[in-house]
Amino acid sequence: MSRKLTLIAFVVSLGGFLFGFDAGIISGVMSYAGPEFNLTDGQLGWVVSSPSFAAMIAMLFSGRLSDVVGRKKILIIVAFLYAISALLSAYAGSYEMLYIARMIGGIAFGAALILAPTYIAEISTAENRGKLVSIQQLNIVLGFFAAFLSNYYLNKLNTSGDSFFTDENVWRWMLGLEMIPAVLYFISMFFVPKSPRWLYAQNKIKEARNVLNEIHGSKTAEIEIESIEKNIKTEEVNKKVSIKELLKPSLRFILIVGLVIGVLQQITGINAVYFYATSIFKQTGIGTDASFASGILLSLTTVVFTIIAIFLIDRMGRRPLLLIGIAGISISLLVCAYGFSQATYQLSSEKITQLENIENSKLEVFANKTYDNDLDFKNDMKSALGNQVYAKNEGAILEAATTINAPLVLLGILGFIACFAFSLGPVMWVLLSELYPIKYRGLAIGAIGFVNSFVSWGIQQIFPWELSNLGNAMSFLIFGVIALFGFFILIKILPETKGKSLEQIELELVKN
Repeated sequence: MSRKLTLIAFVVSLGGFLFGFDAGIISGVMSYAGPEFNLTDGQLGWVVSSPSFAAMIAMLFSGRLSDVVGRKKILIIVAFLYAISALLSAYAGSYEMLYIARMIGGIAFGAALILAPTYIAEISTAENRGKLVSIQQLNIVLGFFAAFLSNYYLNKLNTSGDSFFTDENVWRWMLGLEMIPAVLYFISMFFVPKSPRWLYAQNKIKEARNVLNEIHGSKTAEIEIESIEKNIKTEEVNKKVSIKELLKPSLRFILIVGLVIGVLQQITGINAVYFYATSIFKQTGIGTDASFASGILLSLTTVVFTIIAIFLIDRMGRRPLLLIGIAGISISLLVCAYGFSQATYQLSSEKITQLENIENSKLEVFANKTYDNDLDFKNDMKSALGNQVYAKNEGAILEAATTINAPLVLLGILGFIACFAFSLGPVMWVLLSELYPIKYRGLAIGAIGFVNSFVSWGIQQIFPWELSNLGNAMSFLIFGVIALFGFFILIKILPETKGKSLEQIELELVKN
């Protein structure tokens, strides 16, 4: 595997870095922007989830559009939209402007998340395709890590009394920093070649051959050219296809596999944990500063286990990684549910007097009262202080009141993140880039991406409501049970694609 090929894959998947950065940043942003705009649970959920709503629309048409105009052109537009979104988000003066700016970013990452793995699969050989497509997921988790690190230091500067950063502007800087990688992505995309398989589909044979020779060398390029040309002889790759054709019997199996994995990746709650990481860690009572610091540990765990996945995916195969990962996800989520279910909450008179920025007299009526669940405790706090004041001081209040096995919950969350990072995270995009014939690839991945993003949007939208109405323990229990069901479904239907060319996979799973 040449360095040039690796560099191209890394550049193309920088859209994943921006997605991860945006997802990680928002978990810290909402700790400040939520109270500033006095957002309800529904509004808070919409600000966080609105990019996923826009992404599912983008996924529906971007794959097919890229079949027409090319992967590279769409990805250049994607980079531009990321930059615009970051700028407008940083200057948002209202709840409405904030979510509209984030929806522009959502269009960008919706297109990037399906086109980057598609492009990378089309420039790769069978031996290294898993590793290269997984670079997309590595970039996503590196984006998370950069975001949580940025959030931690900006929050530290704000709480240290630095005169420049305040509660009113620190979140704007968190959002504005996204401009830097967005501009870098935009410039870098002009230097990558067009997809050789897409060029063949457009009858630009000479240009496709040149690209393959340039990135693989003449010997490997000839093997790839022979495989592509053999496939083209038996497929009308230029024929326009409609979404109805995805439902025909010969594609039914791979469509079901793709849809199951696409739904399962999001319905187990990964983006609820990522997007609301700071809020979730606050629920353990470790405090606001420690919650930001724990976000760094969470993202670092993701990076480490994604790198492990990159090394294992072409050795162990896709199926073992997915099955081991989803089993671990279920166990980890159930551990979180158990940890939260054992928590108790009590504010002593002494602790009430130590709370700053709060009228202590409003809480005296609840002094020394013990709660055996977070719902009743938080509802009493909100009724006494009001939603805005409680939201602004939630970390300090929960830190003072909570008695919980915090290491057990943290272990469960980190276990969930680790198992996701070497399974559903990277393997889903690898499989989607492999399963579908080139004629249907853009449309199929777009359709499954739409479903994936719709589920992601739904989870993000309802998660604040879940925490407020079902509680921490029940929320994690639901995710854990869903993951368990997913494990048994995957055992029955999941194929193995390791070490097979795209054309060989098509022959085995479609034509037969």
